[in-house]
Amino acid sequence: MKTKLYPNDLIEKKQKGEKITVLTAYDALMGQWLDAADIDVALVGDSLGNVVAGHATTLPVTLDQMVYHTQAVARGCQKALIVSDMPYLTYHISLEETKYNAGRLMQEGGAQAVKLEITHLDQIASVSALVNMGIPVMGHVGFTPQSVHQLGGYKVQGKSEEDQKRHLELCIKLEQAGCFGIVLEMVPSQLAQHITQALRIPTIGIGAGIYCDGQVLVTHDVLGLSPKAPKFVKPFAQLQSTIHTALTAFKNDVVNGQFPDKEHSF
Repeated sequence: MKTKLYPNDLIEKKQKGEKITVLTAYDALMGQWLDAADIDVALVGDSLGNVVAGHATTLPVTLDQMVYHTQAVARGCQKALIVSDMPYLTYHISLEETKYNAGRLMQEGGAQAVKLEITHLDQIASVSALVNMGIPVMGHVGFTPQSVHQLGGYKVQGKSEEDQKRHLELCIKLEQAGCFGIVLEMVPSQLAQHITQALRIPTIGIGAGIYCDGQVLVTHDVLGLSPKAPKFVKPFAQLQSTIHTALTAFKNDVVNGQFPDKEHSF
């Protein structure tokens, strides 16, 4: 990986046919891990509401929390492109609020780009407004977690022909508005393929099949730390059992008087 990745580098990767890797990061240590593995994009996702804070949805996550976690990731992540989610209510009220809130994520948080969940064409104006003030924007289409109640739960989107046309139109409009990439979440593989082929900018899939230009997962899911992961997740490690073993060993050594010993004392 080059010294630092930027949004245009992802478009170049698509042009070269190179796959893009994206993982979530919520703190400095995770940012360091992603850099060490040469992951292209560190996504400071509002999924931290689920993964870190224990909420059932991402809706309770605030802008202040996103700024805090983005700051932490930016301190640890020197190579990957840092993209920060705009949480619920931060780009829904007015264009002025949208621009101010995105600016905070860039100026205070250290993000290089922001990601917006887009469900309707009337939201395209928010994307254009941010791009026009120099803020790179990644779109998010398909299943949009901030709309979980309206969508009736965690369900695959874009199954009907009408919905497929709507999703394609949204993605084309997002590209025209200046997005440098689009996350496609929980949509049929064939729809993702169709959208990917229609766009110049890269698509990043999560539960959207193999035809996307890149893939994103929650890092905790990849490491096998989540008690229950979605169908589209492939755990590449099983750290839950490793952590349980380590914590149990610590407790036993303390209770039995084996820790600390001379080696670990001054």
